[in-house]
Amino acid sequence: MRSTTLALSALATALLVGASFSAHAGGIGVRAGTNGVGGDIGWDVLPTLKARLGYSAGKTNFTVDDTSINYDGKLKLSQPALFLDFTPLGPFRITAGLIGSGSKVQVTGKPSGGNYVINGVTYSAAQIGTVTGELRAKNSLSPYLGVGYGNVSGLGVNFYVDLGVQATGGAKATVNASCGSLSAADCNTLRSNLNAEAARLAGSNSLKYYPVASIGVTVGF
Repeated sequence: MRSTTLALSALATALLVGASFSAHAGGIGVRAGTNGVGGDIGWDVLPTLKARLGYSAGKTNFTVDDTSINYDGKLKLSQPALFLDFTPLGPFRITAGLIGSGSKVQVTGKPSGGNYVINGVTYSAAQIGTVTGELRAKNSLSPYLGVGYGNVSGLGVNFYVDLGVQATGGAKATVNASCGSLSAADCNTLRSNLNAEAARLAGSNSLKYYPVASIGVTVGF
């Protein structure tokens, strides 16, 4: 997460320096959408090119039930972003950028009848305790491409809309449980089964291309 933020900050600094000789407008915006609630700082780079530095966050709970274990899931969104808006047609634009993938899904397994079935093997909750896991995007920086209406760096109060796709590269997952009272051989088997469950969890919850849609309000100056 730190390296992602530093990379975006370096890109933003370079754009700010490059724009310092030609910028005539700036603004701030607040928005909400599929990437959570967030905001942007925008500025002009060239007459038809604008830049935005933003951040989005949010939380939601849901159930994951498409593997052999049912999970309670908690999605925690945390996404710094840098966008370039190409505006040859006034308020209509094409947007490209990078979104930091600091988001994660934390899952907790729900035993059925006091048991877990992991990769076809049944374990009692008393044997292995709680099954937990985590999913993250494979890409630490996700390319973004989309279209939109409205610009953050425009005079007055306006609204802006974004529709696009974030290329996450798919999901990677880990699943954990303690060996508890299992023998050393059974513990090794459990670890192997947990790895197989993690691969199954990532594969069934893998969105290589995440849809992004948001709407917000800007104040320009």
